[in-house]
Amino acid sequence: MEPTPEGPLTDVVPAPSAGNPAEPEPTFPAPRPVNDADLPFALRIAAAWSWRIAMILVVAWAIAWALAQLSFLVIPVLVAALLAGLLNPVVGLLRRVRVPRGLAVAVTELGFIAVVAGLLTLVGRQISSGFAELWGEALAGLTEIQRWLAEGPLQLTSAQLGTYISDARHVLETNQGTLVSGVLSVGSSAGHFITGALITLFVLVFFLLEGERIWAFLVRLLPRQARPAADGAGRRGWTSLVSYVRVQVFVAAVDAIGIGVGAAILGVPLALPLGILVFVASFVPVVGALVSGAIAVLLALVANGAVNGLIMLIIVIAVQQLESHVLQPLVMGRAVALHPVAVILAVAAGSYIAGIAGALFAVPTLAVTNSSVRYIAARGWENSWETERAPAPTAGAAPAPHSP
Repeated sequence: MEPTPEGPLTDVVPAPSAGNPAEPEPTFPAPRPVNDADLPFALRIAAAWSWRIAMILVVAWAIAWALAQLSFLVIPVLVAALLAGLLNPVVGLLRRVRVPRGLAVAVTELGFIAVVAGLLTLVGRQISSGFAELWGEALAGLTEIQRWLAEGPLQLTSAQLGTYISDARHVLETNQGTLVSGVLSVGSSAGHFITGALITLFVLVFFLLEGERIWAFLVRLLPRQARPAADGAGRRGWTSLVSYVRVQVFVAAVDAIGIGVGAAILGVPLALPLGILVFVASFVPVVGALVSGAIAVLLALVANGAVNGLIMLIIVIAVQQLESHVLQPLVMGRAVALHPVAVILAVAAGSYIAGIAGALFAVPTLAVTNSSVRYIAARGWENSWETERAPAPTAGAAPAPHSP
């Protein structure tokens, strides 16, 4: 071979081909695994919040479903807890005068039963004595309404009224089976009520007698690391529950006295039962005041005429305004630290989920949850928890809050 300007000739190496096994495979950089850094920051935050909120909602729904299945036990226990918070100071007072614990609990619970039974007996006598008079006044009111329908703007004749009454009777006859089943369900509910009352009284005895021991036992079922937070959160929640019960009793008493005394001054029949009804209904926020106030106005309207009913309406509105603008913000707000909007939404959700019981326990449940979550978020147990607690004393129905 002849030399060239570039140098000696060399053998030409064939171009690499895919079918040549001697050729090295081309190398590419290894693919990098995808991680969170490849996602937008806003999407990562939204996803983190979403699955956590979803888990909370699922767990809350599961707990609510389980409690609904055991409502015949859960409701009596919750009522017993409310009563324990209300009656525990009486037990403490008897203990301070050296009354034995068992005797103090017995005296407190029997006294409570005696007071409730006495009020029910008094209400029953008032209703039985005033029912005949009220029935006659109701009939007179119906006659007046019939006269107004005939002579008023509607100008309904007696024949038209008779037709409407016949149609109403026909509706009742065709739905007789539904009415009978409704009456039977009321009877079943009454049986459940009696059973629940007995369970409540039985559980109340042990809440008043050894509530501290019961709470200590429940806390020790948890892992050791979770005990400080659970104990402190439970005690803070219990403090909020007791405050709610005591303040609610005071607010209900103010409502009952205001409306009951106003009805008595106006000469409305059944003023005492009406006051007791207002007291009981006041424990259901918003809805209870509306229903009991409507009943008071209706009684005054039927018994004493339109002017008396209008005056009764003014009294009911005045009492409820006093509660809404003075008692609730100044007393109840400080006791449970809940915004009025939160109270209304809690009552609406509770009544939708569990009816009357849900409306009754919605606010105390929200108050307990609010106090417990705040305590855990602030890590309040770090300054108020002893690693090894001393044996729980025999005193106290309800756990007393730790000193901070």
